[in-house]
Amino acid sequence: MMRAMWSAAAGMNVQQFNMDTISNNLANVNTTGFKKARAEFQDLLYQTVNLAGTASSSSTSIPSGIQMGHGAKLQSLQRQYSTGNLRQTGNRFDMAIEGDGFFKVTQPDGTLAYTRDGGFTTDQNGALVNAAGYMLEPQITIPSDALSVTIAPDGTVSVTQPSQSQPQQVGQITLSHFVNPSGMNQLGRNLMQPTLASGDAIDGVPGTDGMGTVNQGFLEVSNVDVAEEMVNMIIGQRAYEANSKTIKTVDDMLSLLNGLKR
Repeated sequence: MMRAMWSAAAGMNVQQFNMDTISNNLANVNTTGFKKARAEFQDLLYQTVNLAGTASSSSTSIPSGIQMGHGAKLQSLQRQYSTGNLRQTGNRFDMAIEGDGFFKVTQPDGTLAYTRDGGFTTDQNGALVNAAGYMLEPQITIPSDALSVTIAPDGTVSVTQPSQSQPQQVGQITLSHFVNPSGMNQLGRNLMQPTLASGDAIDGVPGTDGMGTVNQGFLEVSNVDVAEEMVNMIIGQRAYEANSKTIKTVDDMLSLLNGLKR
């Protein structure tokens, strides 16, 4: 019976991880470019009492063995990279990626980070930067006298200036994608960095080689589905409750066993 208690305790533990994941998804329901995560579990080691196929006589064998499980544990957190809905903002420097890919920014320490958050603006020098002031890579500078700024779906940035009758290209936005984006390291602040699991960044022009396209004046909202998360929360809550009741039931059985001496 002690095995049942430990198995149920392990089940309660993984459901707590599950609830932590769901709560983080719901907390980021309005976070630009956020990608929801899903907790995945696996069963623990088994105690083998009888192994299937073991000989039961000189001419027969056991058709099915006896293996006692010891509960479950957290295996991984899989991040879902489906594209969220696009919200129109009207801001000429806001960009949303429709499809695969990440924007690339340079952090203060010089390292590169990747993001789906396309909320950009200009710094005092006219360079495109994110909300934290991290510069878009490759660097694009908007002239201070630009009358209009146009960002094409292929990432071409063009401006119109007072002295020019035709728009002039001032930069090219590139995107990066990864073989396994779920393996990226989450840094917070809507930023990620590649790992050995994700593979190296593959850079390219939007709309080519499987890259998504850039939509000016839009932001990608979180892909969290509130209704789905609420259903998952109820399921996780009931699973946690069931495991706790298992512990209570086993405790009642042990209490009954101890009372047999009276």
